[in-house]
Amino acid sequence: MFETREEVLQRVLEMEKPKCPYCSQEMQIWEVPPINFSDGLGWGSPFMFLCVNDDCPLYKEGWDHLMENYAQTASYRCCNSPGSKNFEVMPVFSSQGGMGQLIDNETLLAEEQLKESIKRGFNLLSECYVSKDGPAVLHILMDVTEPIRVRVKAAEMIGDIGELEAIEPIRNLRVGNELLQKELDGAVKKIHKRFYTRECPFCAEIIKRRAKVCKHCGSDVAGK
Repeated sequence: MFETREEVLQRVLEMEKPKCPYCSQEMQIWEVPPINFSDGLGWGSPFMFLCVNDDCPLYKEGWDHLMENYAQTASYRCCNSPGSKNFEVMPVFSSQGGMGQLIDNETLLAEEQLKESIKRGFNLLSECYVSKDGPAVLHILMDVTEPIRVRVKAAEMIGDIGELEAIEPIRNLRVGNELLQKELDGAVKKIHKRFYTRECPFCAEIIKRRAKVCKHCGSDVAGK
């Protein structure tokens, strides 16, 4: 049965942490990076157990071993797949190798806060959609402190209930997220379609789709 990332993490959190067979230190939960390992088939789990003890014999002696035999400035850390009794060694190329993906209490708290923010944002958007409150949706869309998933949903929604006045702020909004930008462009198209309008190619003001002359700048827009 397919498990989401959150479900796997919850299952791993409930497990007893194994001890490193090289130093007997309790291993930590580690989120695997988006790269393949060993045979190239992947890690097998989005989370592993990792020994982060810098006094572990495997780690301490690994530096000399790899330099003497392979002329590599690197070492090893012991890792374990959750639920497995097999322990493997993972190469690291600095003292901080693997440390950036450790799942600690602070990380878990940040994830929980993000989930709550997304849930709250979706609930607000749902209420706005029912009441057709386009300005409120636009406000959420423009708020850079909102989670990106909430803003993407707001962009999708504003296309369905937004008024023509929403087009200008949407056009002026600068985002660095490709998915959000795609939804913003789509929202503008939806609004124009609903109101049978378009933007003048010369002055960018909104005009009727069938207009032949722009009422704002007087340009000939027939067929353009």
